[in-house]
Amino acid sequence: MPRSQRNDNFIDKSFTVMADIILKALPTNRKAKEAFAYYRDGMSAQADGEYAEAMANYEEALTLEEDPNDRSYILYNMGLIHASNGEHQNALERYHEALELNPKMPQALNNVAVIYHYFGERAQEEGKTDEANAHFDQASEYWQRAIRLAPNNYIEAQNWLKTTGRSKADVFF
Repeated sequence: MPRSQRNDNFIDKSFTVMADIILKALPTNRKAKEAFAYYRDGMSAQADGEYAEAMANYEEALTLEEDPNDRSYILYNMGLIHASNGEHQNALERYHEALELNPKMPQALNNVAVIYHYFGERAQEEGKTDEANAHFDQASEYWQRAIRLAPNNYIEAQNWLKTTGRSKADVFF
């Protein structure tokens, strides 16, 4: 039974009913509708912490989805799951794939920066100053791109950029 038919709370059931009605009314092909159903079930499983089920649904959605923008969000969510599981390299791969399809996705840019910053902190703790600085520079690059797209977001990143001297004058405008 699809996850969307197993929802046990009122809000989830209401969302599912509304999504199904909208999906039926949309002038899209069957394949796109199936892709959305898998994506929706993946989001539901992900919200419940059922990451293996979410990944299976996202993989199926990727095989069906043709729209590059929609594919970017599937890949982004897969990156979130990898990051949650501590699989940082896999997360980076998914985020980069998402950004290839949708370069104006500030949340993916931010998450890439967060991972590079984490790598920098680990390298710094190990006394690898050059490696740490290289990772921090990568984090800086991605945060600046994210902030250009969403200037009112990522305040902590903006502060980090300022305090480390890595900000550029045009980033915050």
